[in-house]
Amino acid sequence: MIAALLLLCAAALTAAPHVLVRIERLRRSPRAALFVWQALSLSAVLCLLTAAPVAWLRPRPLPPAPEAIVLVVATLASLGVLVHLLTNGHHVGTRIRAARAEHRQLVDLVGRHEGAHTRVLPSERVSAYCVPGAGSRLVITEAALTALPDDQLAAVVAHEEAHLRERHDLVLEFFAVLHTATPRLLRTDAALREVALLVEVLADRAAREEVGEVTLGRAIVSLSEAAADADLTPGVSAGAGAAATRLRLLVADDPAPWQTLVLYGICTAALVVPPVLVALVAR
Repeated sequence: MIAALLLLCAAALTAAPHVLVRIERLRRSPRAALFVWQALSLSAVLCLLTAAPVAWLRPRPLPPAPEAIVLVVATLASLGVLVHLLTNGHHVGTRIRAARAEHRQLVDLVGRHEGAHTRVLPSERVSAYCVPGAGSRLVITEAALTALPDDQLAAVVAHEEAHLRERHDLVLEFFAVLHTATPRLLRTDAALREVALLVEVLADRAAREEVGEVTLGRAIVSLSEAAADADLTPGVSAGAGAAATRLRLLVADDPAPWQTLVLYGICTAALVVPPVLVALVAR
């Protein structure tokens, strides 16, 4: 019974993102929304991981057929999630960081050094991005220095510095590992795009505090027009249409405090409700 309950909780938690991605109002509270997405994924993974141990260690007086089904499903779910967690964690911990280290070496070799961690690449493409992690780099192309006015360039730099300062790369990596650990049939890739977009909105908020929304908006438009074949404005891509969405959120009114509190309440409920239900059923 407890294992079946955990599987049902995991199914509900993995179904929630299919609904949340359609609610654009959540993006107006990007930090709270990120907590919600992380909590849903973490809680679903914990439910799936613990389903098999509970099924085997706490047998319930169920009829043979239902009990056998629960045991098989719980075992497959727990083993599948565990394998994906280990493999994806290894991928993030080694391959991605190795690729970033190699990229840092390349930009250090090719780019012009401007300060401790800024590199200017001799490229005709108007672009700017950051390489996070130990020995982080802020990379800007010569074309961007030429094409962007000083105020817009400051907006781009402030945006990328926010990514580095708040370690948004860790947020994306953590969510990606949790997201891909859940069964493919239950998850939606729109969740990954939504989290990437929320990270961009967070960096926009930080840059807006330094340069203002008008200057930042112009910088987003300038870089999106310069990179018409991809939405790379400014920072990591959050998917098609991200620039237009970011512009709408940039000028949108801040949410009421109660709306943000509701999101934190959802975050808390996602983590607390499953173990509370298990405790009640176990009595």
